[in-house]
Amino acid sequence: MITETTEQIKKIRSRMLIAQSRQKSYVDLRRKPLEFEEGEHVFLKLWEYTPDASHVLEPKPIQIRGVLTLPVIPVRIDDTSVKRLRGKKVSLVKVAWSRAGIEEHTRDLESDMWKDYPHLFSGN
Repeated sequence: MITETTEQIKKIRSRMLIAQSRQKSYVDLRRKPLEFEEGEHVFLKLWEYTPDASHVLEPKPIQIRGVLTLPVIPVRIDDTSVKRLRGKKVSLVKVAWSRAGIEEHTRDLESDMWKDYPHLFSGN
């Protein structure tokens, strides 16, 4: 019974090595080295690590820009409408906004848009 168990363990180990080798070759074919150019934006995932003293690397200084937001610019007013809310009439406008070449639409109060972006109403 011990010899049968030992043979089964050998078969299992052999099959596991074959499977691991197949997985490694599959991953190695698809792995791409990461290279970054100066000025590119990257996200880094950091975690705590207690290194061995022989593996400590001196950090190189890097520059990080303070503001990493994209400006949102109103492009035009696509539609106007009047809604009745609690007996009051509220004027709304459908505004097209542009951020990094992508256009989005929102419904905003016409009075707020007049106050902040009067140039949008020059064509209307």
